[in-house]
Amino acid sequence: MPEKVLHPRTYVLVFIVLELLTLATASVAMVNLGVWNTIVALTIAVFKSALVVLFFMHVRYSLRQTQLTVIVGLVWLVILLSLTITDYMTRMWNALS
Repeated sequence: MPEKVLHPRTYVLVFIVLELLTLATASVAMVNLGVWNTIVALTIAVFKSALVVLFFMHVRYSLRQTQLTVIVGLVWLVILLSLTITDYMTRMWNALS
């Protein structure tokens, strides 16, 4: 199956966006946003990782099976993180009884 060949300009643009997002992450770290610091930094990190997965790992133009595998992996990650956070949040309940 012939693979889609991206123009080098696409990779350069994605790289520039990644660099700008890295600067944004560093800038947010210097500003005191209170509780929002972590949320903004993680949001920027999610966008950066999505760009890397979509373009540099070629998931955007890959087979549906590969895309489904990535989506299932993300769903599994959300399940594991949810269970971990739930366990962590309920630990204090046992200490109080």
